[in-house]
Amino acid sequence: MSEQKFLPFALPDIGEEEINEVVDALRSGWVTTGPKTKQFEADFAAFLGDGVEAIAVNSATAGLHLALEAIGIKEGDEVIVPSYTFTATAEVVRYLGAHPVCVDVDAATFNIRPDAIRAAITDKTRAIMPVHFAGLACDMDEIIAIAREHGLKIVEDAAHAMPTYYKGKLVGTLDSDVTVFSFYANKTMTTGEGGMVVSKNKDIIARCKVMRLHGISRDAFDRYVSKTPAWFYEVVAPGYKYNMPDTAAAMGIHQLKKIRGFYEKREVMAQRFDRELADLPLILPARAKDEGSNHAWHLYPVRIKPEAGISRDDFIAKMAEKGIGCSVHFIPLHRQPVWRDGYQLTREQFPVADAAFEAEVTLPLYTKMTDDDQTRVIAAVREILGA
Repeated sequence: MSEQKFLPFALPDIGEEEINEVVDALRSGWVTTGPKTKQFEADFAAFLGDGVEAIAVNSATAGLHLALEAIGIKEGDEVIVPSYTFTATAEVVRYLGAHPVCVDVDAATFNIRPDAIRAAITDKTRAIMPVHFAGLACDMDEIIAIAREHGLKIVEDAAHAMPTYYKGKLVGTLDSDVTVFSFYANKTMTTGEGGMVVSKNKDIIARCKVMRLHGISRDAFDRYVSKTPAWFYEVVAPGYKYNMPDTAAAMGIHQLKKIRGFYEKREVMAQRFDRELADLPLILPARAKDEGSNHAWHLYPVRIKPEAGISRDDFIAKMAEKGIGCSVHFIPLHRQPVWRDGYQLTREQFPVADAAFEAEVTLPLYTKMTDDDQTRVIAAVREILGA
């Protein structure tokens, strides 16, 4: 084992601004959903622009559940999702008694394939849930066209996509119905745990607001800070407990201010990986092809070619021996027992996703990494692959 300090796969980049804002929330006496959450929501909507509204929640999973409920997904409906995603994308469909229909992905981007979406549509299909894998947007023009042709809703799983541009527009402002972002600890910006639901549709936003907090008709913050008696409220639906507390939103306020700088550093790091790993037996990540599009670089996923002479699992083990953490994104849904057995999914149904999983390894890429850290990662990869 190397004597060097272990380099983890990911670390959040939190500064004194976030710490001071959290302390301010604690000292204010208002630690659950309150003024800082409202500020974070307003700031986030302003960042995206184009008339979107934003609802802060305690996780992207919660946000996806709210989004599907708000567009009317119900028992027996079908929602098309990629197999190459984290289980949250599919599980929220089951929360509503509906069924996730898994389809294969593009071999270059790992994003959901429009032709696979078309082939999976039935008379029970109600929505499509594209996942912008690693921070690169799906082919949204084609997906939107399919949705309009068949009268389907679109919920974008943008857990990786902050800030991702697609043909000059930020993900979150496209012509879908609703988009959900994640602020989990390893994302491009973080609130520890948390997410944001954004939409231009005021009915969807209104429904998410009500269902976010027990189906109550009025925000608790509004009731408790009212200057006149305002104790009365009505429960208008059997809602959930999905609100974001001010202690989390306090972090988000400053993470959002830093997001463009975070992105610029990730882009520089990704370019360096591209240059210095280009001669190795690896398939490097796809880049945005369209004018006005970018990659947010939440992840830097590579695939080990057969001629490398080493398996993905052995490569990860050797990186760990050198004190460097790697990960795998993702074990596809069709390999997970709950989806595999529950829906009789086989590897043969998802040849691209299955082959991608066998070869994929995600290298460390995060803004707290130094140039020396990245040099160390590159040197380890080159040594293991015999370069």
